[in-house]
Amino acid sequence: MPHVRLAALSPLVAALFLSACAVTPAAPVAVAPPAPSAMHARLLDDVRILAADDMQGRDTGAPGGERARNYIVGRLDGLGVVAPPMGRLQPWEMQGRTRAGPKTFNGVNVIGLIPGTRVADRYIVVTAHYDHVGVNAEGQVFNGADDNASGVATMLALAAELKRQAPEHSVLIVALDGEERGLLGAKHFVEAPPVPLESIAMNLNFDMTARAETDGKLWVTGTYQNPYFRTVLEGIQANGAVALAFGKDTPQDTGEDNWVESSDHAAFHKAQIPFLYLGVNYHPDYHRPSDDFERITPSVFISATELSITSFRALDAALDR
Repeated sequence: MPHVRLAALSPLVAALFLSACAVTPAAPVAVAPPAPSAMHARLLDDVRILAADDMQGRDTGAPGGERARNYIVGRLDGLGVVAPPMGRLQPWEMQGRTRAGPKTFNGVNVIGLIPGTRVADRYIVVTAHYDHVGVNAEGQVFNGADDNASGVATMLALAAELKRQAPEHSVLIVALDGEERGLLGAKHFVEAPPVPLESIAMNLNFDMTARAETDGKLWVTGTYQNPYFRTVLEGIQANGAVALAFGKDTPQDTGEDNWVESSDHAAFHKAQIPFLYLGVNYHPDYHRPSDDFERITPSVFISATELSITSFRALDAALDR
């Protein structure tokens, strides 16, 4: 998540949503508590590696950001997730924010494509930003284990699951750069998409998926703007100690409690693409040097990722019916 959260909400336009996609409510889905598996071990390895000190906080345009990007490319290649016709990498140059004022950043989004079996010409764009805020003037490394090595790891776990059992929609797996500098990579993706915007059924954004122990919730933001998504997801049961919770997206949610524009999904929302954002609540290590891998409780993170995958499957099955 970025430093600044904007409270302003776009008006709810039901007709626009209905023209973008049709949703059929899903039956309640029972999810058993996760058991140890190779997927779970890989999930934790991904966070540990991306949040290691040698990644230097993964700042946009910095050597650590490049190392993180190379790691993600290797993981997608290893999973057999192909690149879209435009290529694996989407470079961009944009002006972003820093503590010292505006600065021009050169970033790179990483994109993978998983073809769908039922609606191959409609796309679910799954996003997670891989950048963080780097190293401060005192030399402290902001490893960003939860923000957002965790979301990237959850996205990679979903990609592995979709390679095991293909999705119904085609899926773009997108590791975005420059989120912390002003949602830069997401804005560029929407401005220069690898597929026509009208073919995108929705954006599902993962940002901070590990530390749900704060309140036991994986928050789903965006059902106020896209209410039919709630009918799809509200039957999904808790996984271990983590349950889905809906909110942080209404006019009554103000300041830092409104997440509609707090992460990369905001660029899709502005482009009138239906979105959902899955993430955990604030915790004491948010945007601090203490956001380290060792602060993550594995069972909690595994539960949140399993819930994220279950949520994707429900949405994929319900859309475009």
